[in-house]
Amino acid sequence: MGKGTVWPSEMKTAVDRLTGIEVKQLTDYKTHSHHLYFTENGWYDGEARLLFISDRGNSTNLFSLHVASGEMTQLTDYPDNNALDACLLPDERAAIVKLKRRLIRLDLQTLEEKLLYEAPAGYQLGNASATADSRYVLTCVQEDLSSKIRLDLGNGYVGHRELMEAAPHSRIVRIEADSGEVEQVYEDRSFITHINASTTEPWLMTFCHEGPWHLVDHRIWGLDLRTGQAWKIRERLEPLEMVGHEFFFPDGVTVGYHGFRADGTNFFGNIRYDNTGMEETDFSFDTWHGYADGLGQAVVDGKGEVKTLSIWRKKGDVYEGPRTLCELRCSFHSQKVHAHPRFDAKGKRLLFTSDKNGYANLYLVDIPEDLSVLPLME
Repeated sequence: MGKGTVWPSEMKTAVDRLTGIEVKQLTDYKTHSHHLYFTENGWYDGEARLLFISDRGNSTNLFSLHVASGEMTQLTDYPDNNALDACLLPDERAAIVKLKRRLIRLDLQTLEEKLLYEAPAGYQLGNASATADSRYVLTCVQEDLSSKIRLDLGNGYVGHRELMEAAPHSRIVRIEADSGEVEQVYEDRSFITHINASTTEPWLMTFCHEGPWHLVDHRIWGLDLRTGQAWKIRERLEPLEMVGHEFFFPDGVTVGYHGFRADGTNFFGNIRYDNTGMEETDFSFDTWHGYADGLGQAVVDGKGEVKTLSIWRKKGDVYEGPRTLCELRCSFHSQKVHAHPRFDAKGKRLLFTSDKNGYANLYLVDIPEDLSVLPLME
């Protein structure tokens, strides 16, 4: 084991017992493995390879999976590590790895590593996202209040509300992807997380004010990196409405999201960064995440009594469905075992994580051309 080690294929396929479609299990190891956070693309090399994170060897590291053969290459070798995050530069030259309070640039050809950024003393590091031109990496840092508040956000959101109410000092920084030169672009006394760079516009990003969605002052914010101006995106339409898990569509100007109305109705939707063109679709069951591919398909994962993935396809201006795509049975007990479903670039495949067999593993499903072969969601 170690950097550069090639692991043999663990892939296997099964016919889904609920819908009859084939589900490919990409990993099968007695530890947790999961893909990147659903707002970040992990496909590269013409979508022949996929970045993923795994706890093999009793430590969390970054791996690359060759989807056709199933062979996996270990890309990092961090000992005694329990958490890792990453994003991919759009030009695919490197991955940006988040290791504790550091961002490390990892060359995907040579596996050479370079320290790109370290959070200042007294601050925690948030997620990273690369601008569309691959010139910059965006991230946030928040004042470290762990000595004052009991925090375990990755395992059950312990201290989530308390940290929001404490209003930690937060900064958004832009880091040059080659030199590591750092520029602060925004600051506030709010719990800022969920940094998302536009997929097409290098000047545009979103971030969020984190906290319980029904209590936070406002969730989704836009930021113009040219001016430092921030603005609210998709304001509440009624008290206690919850909107979040925002992500950019492939066009880079449309923001997708999902949420819950005050009466408990779930919905997914999208809106342009300038708050025009809002579209929303209601559904009656609970979910953790929603995702749309910008090509007319949307998917949500199941929560509570719902143990499946559900898919819609747009006909005209209306999403038809939902239909059950396949069984999920994901526990969502910690961030490592969240489903985080995400379509590939062409909307032909769906990638997700599930711990239905006790450990988180990656799964891949080919989307049927004709969704009528799938049962309607009951």
